[in-house]
Amino acid sequence: MEGLKGVLLVLLVSSALFTSGFSSPATVPSFLWSPRHLGSSFPGAKEIVNYHVISPEGLAKSVMLEGGWSNILCSGRNLQKPVDYAVVFVGEKLQSSDISKNKYIDPDLVDLLKLSFTKSNSSIAYPYVTASDEKETMENYLISAFTENCGVLGVNDIAFLESCSIVGEDLTKLAGLHSIHDYIGSRVEMEQKGTQLIVVCNKGSQELGHAQSEGEILSELVSLLEHSGASYSILYASNPFKSLHHPSVHAMDRFLAEDVSGNDSANVTLCDGVCQIKSSLLEGIFVGIVLLIILLSGLCCMIGIDTPTRFENAPDS
Repeated sequence: MEGLKGVLLVLLVSSALFTSGFSSPATVPSFLWSPRHLGSSFPGAKEIVNYHVISPEGLAKSVMLEGGWSNILCSGRNLQKPVDYAVVFVGEKLQSSDISKNKYIDPDLVDLLKLSFTKSNSSIAYPYVTASDEKETMENYLISAFTENCGVLGVNDIAFLESCSIVGEDLTKLAGLHSIHDYIGSRVEMEQKGTQLIVVCNKGSQELGHAQSEGEILSELVSLLEHSGASYSILYASNPFKSLHHPSVHAMDRFLAEDVSGNDSANVTLCDGVCQIKSSLLEGIFVGIVLLIILLSGLCCMIGIDTPTRFENAPDS
């Protein structure tokens, strides 16, 4: 009976290890904030945290409904005083596990996100968003989901940096942060009304002669919007695996430099999300097999020991 219980225990552990590769997908954080209330489904929504694990499509839907972006993006549903700029910033630094660490990859970025989340009049945090796959970028996921939820986007224009990968027509492509400055300045001069949707993707900008951190780029963008006097709402979405699927020029240069230096980098392959799931699955199976072998070996040893089931009493002296 004890041996049967042991076998059942090993089977349960093995099944848990077997499914562990599917139960914990890689997640990234997202933050939405605005200095003004956007008429969301939660009146006075501030410092709300959505702890559900959601997909990029689910993030876009929540931003539209709970975050109030449906009032500023959808045609015919604009507020009397619409937000001038709806900004989607797609980074490549943070994962969900990075938020709780004492040492951050980009402390300026984390501090800015936390400050914006706590000080803004409207703010929502999404700690667990599943990362986009290699077939489609996070920014394209979000824009497509916004369009699907609205039916027809009611923004005046959609502008995006050339580092972003967005599929669509009648879009304005911007060369860099300096182009965003000119874009906002021209809109102020022409006194255009309505909402502009701007998509910014970070891929290691070096416009100032040195590699700008993601926190510096986002902080510069926020300062630009503040100084222009425009009303805005910003959605920060992290996609750290994007650099593996769409390597930047600097990453490719480093890769080629390592290859030329004599390293065997030509044989190196990157492990994407599917690869990580398979590796976790194989690890679980291997550990389960080892535990099962140990259990069977112990049972064989116990069976081989000829231990009497009853001992006779010692004779009286």
